[in-house]
Amino acid sequence: MLSITKEFRFSASHQLAHLPAEHPCGRLHGHNYVVVLELSAAPDQLTEAGFVRDYGELGRFQKWMDETLDHRHLNDVLDGRNPSAENLCMWIHQAWSKEYPELTAVRVSETPKTWATYRPQAADADAARSGLRDH
Repeated sequence: MLSITKEFRFSASHQLAHLPAEHPCGRLHGHNYVVVLELSAAPDQLTEAGFVRDYGELGRFQKWMDETLDHRHLNDVLDGRNPSAENLCMWIHQAWSKEYPELTAVRVSETPKTWATYRPQAADADAARSGLRDH
């Protein structure tokens, strides 16, 4: 299996629910987020150019992120989900797995030392890709 990753950035606020009153993340605050998309393919699934996917095609994700997430309040964006990094990973994967069937993982960082990763079961990812790419 071959994998590529690309890093994206946006800034946004959020306020997490279901936390103790003294928890700092329960207050309105913001982050400079880093999102990493991982796309994977078997060697026999590469494009004619030898790519998992052309990095240039990931520009659509950057445009969507700029329009949908950047300088927004994530509580208003995530369809009623508590906007934790974990939920953001799953939400992004759900939104983009049809556009990028090779998408095998989404990573989100709120701070330089913290990361959440959503990696659906390999069998689920293989099923989502089957029949969608001919190379």
